Amino acid sequence: MNKTATSTANTTGNLKEPSAFENEIATKVMDAAFIVHREMGAGLLESVYEECLHDILSDYNLNIQRQAIVPIQFRNKILSNGFRSDLIIENCVLLELKSVEKLNKIDEAQILNYLKLSEIKIGFLMNFNVPLLKDGLKRFIKTN
Repeated sequence: MNKTATSTANTTGNLKEPSAFENEIATKVMDAAFIVHREMGAGLLESVYEECLHDILSDYNLNIQRQAIVPIQFRNKILSNGFRSDLIIENCVLLELKSVEKLNKIDEAQILNYLKLSEIKIGFLMNFNVPLLKDGLKRFIKTN
C-alpha cells in the first residue's frame, strides 16, 4: 500500500490508535475491495461496487450496514437524518465509495466529517475508477 494515504481528523488533540479488532476489519475491507476491483474492473457505477463489497464482506460473516443513516448531534440535539454512509462494517469501519475520474478535496472533507460526526474511527475513501485500486484508496483515522 505504498500510495495509500493516511489522514487524521483530530478533534481533541489526543491520538488513540485503532484497536487490533478495528485494524483486522480494515484489512478484510481492503482485501475485499481489491478482489472486487480485480474481478469487476474500473468504471462501473458506485452501486455495483457497493453490492459486490457487501457480498464479499457478508461471506466473512461481518455485520454490514448499507446506506445507513447516521444520526448526528447538533446544538445538543440528535438529528436523525445526519448523513448516509455507503457501508459501515462492524460499526468500526466506514466506507465512502466513488467511481470518478479523480478524487477531490471535497471527497476527503466528506469522509473526515463523517468520521468526526460518528463514533467510527477508521474510514476508507475508495475510488474504483482507476486502473490500480491502490491509486484510488485512501485510509483515514479519527483521533479522539
